[in-house]
Parts: sequence; C-alpha cells; structure tokens
Amino acid sequence: MKATHDYDELAGQYVLGTLPRAQRLEVDAALTDNASLLAAVAFWEARLLPLSTLVEPSTPPASLWARIERSLGPAATLTSKPAPAAHAGWWERLGLWRGLAAGGFAAAAVMAVVVGLRVNDLQQPHYMVVLAAPQNAAPGWVLKMTGATTLRLEPLVATAVPAQRALQLWTKADDWSGPVSLGLVKPGETVEVKLDKLPKIVPNQLFEITLEPEAGSPIGRPTGPILFIGRAVVI
Repeated sequence: MKATHDYDELAGQYVLGTLPRAQRLEVDAALTDNASLLAAVAFWEARLLPLSTLVEPSTPPASLWARIERSLGPAATLTSKPAPAAHAGWWERLGLWRGLAAGGFAAAAVMAVVVGLRVNDLQQPHYMVVLAAPQNAAPGWVLKMTGATTLRLEPLVATAVPAQRALQLWTKADDWSGPVSLGLVKPGETVEVKLDKLPKIVPNQLFEITLEPEAGSPIGRPTGPILFIGRAVVI
C-alpha cells in the first residue's frame, strides 16, 4: 500500500475504476482499517458522483455488454471482497465500473458525461463543494448547484451538535471583505440554499460550517470553530 501522501491519487483512481484488479483488491482490503484511505475514497466519491446525474440515462444495446464481457475475459466472472459499508453506495449504483476497471472504461465514462453536457449547461458553470473536517479532511457535506442561484447541501455523515448550539453555513469569495451567512443547517438534513441576493459563485469560493449559538452568530460573522470547510470547483 502506498504512503499516506499518495492516498489522494490512489483513491481517485480507485473511485474512477482505473486501478488494475490486483491493486483494487488491495485497496478493498485496506479500507476496512485505514481511516485515511477511507476518507480519501469518500472525498472522491462525493466529488465525482454528481457527474452521473448531469445527463439523461440511456440503455446501451445488448451487443455492447457482450463485447465488454468478451474483452474482459475470465477475470470478469471473479468476485472480490465487498467494500466496507462506510463508502458503499456509488459502487452499488454503478457496479459495472468495478468490473471494467482493467480496461479504463470508467474514466472514459466520466469524460463522456462531461462532454455530453447540454449547451445550456456549458453556458452556466456547474459548481460543487465538498465540505471536509479540517482536522482529518474527512468529507462531511456536499454542496451541489441545482439552479443558477440555488445550491443543495447534502450530509455525508452524522454531525453531533451540543445542546443550545447550531450549525451555520457561510460563504466568502476571495475579494469579499468577510464571510456571509447562508443560514442555519440541521444535522443530517438536506437543505436548499438560495444565493439570489449574492454575486454568482466563482471558482475557489470558500464555504464553511461553523458551530454557533442556537440562534446563529450574533455578530454576522463566525464565532465558533470551523467544523467543515471546502472550496467551489467547476464540474
């Protein structure tokens, strides 16, 4: 298994499905007790999963599956150790990607999703943000654009909030004088975030969730510790 500083690249290839089968099985086994690797895999799953929703699904012809099976050979029938429950989900919904890892089919599929965006989508950049814990980079929330001025905040993990405290979402572009509140967030619940009174999102725009008093920050600026933080990227 690679050193810790290589986990990001390794996890990215694992999620894309481009690792050789033997190395993929090695990662499968390591995920059961390697928290750093598990966090890196969760980060890339959260970052890449929205790509699968950007185009309408279509049913490929039966001849395509037959050709793929022939190209994979006997290895296609082998089974591997199930991935840990902590990062199960995407692989189960897109299970074919695992079996096609040796041929690099998954990477091509991601590129096809991006190239296949509608013209209107290309005119309006789509942003997403993975909000991770600053202590260990473990992903906790994902922000995804659902409209020109709307974001959807989705939890990835359960967040414990002490009594009489609340989670508050903030954002700040590099040229702003300070962060702006986007409202309170309920642990474990998806919420729609409206940005119609703010400038359009820009690349690298900062988003963070802080722990605040129950009614929110009383001074219009974060007062508590940062629990999750991330920056906007174009997808």
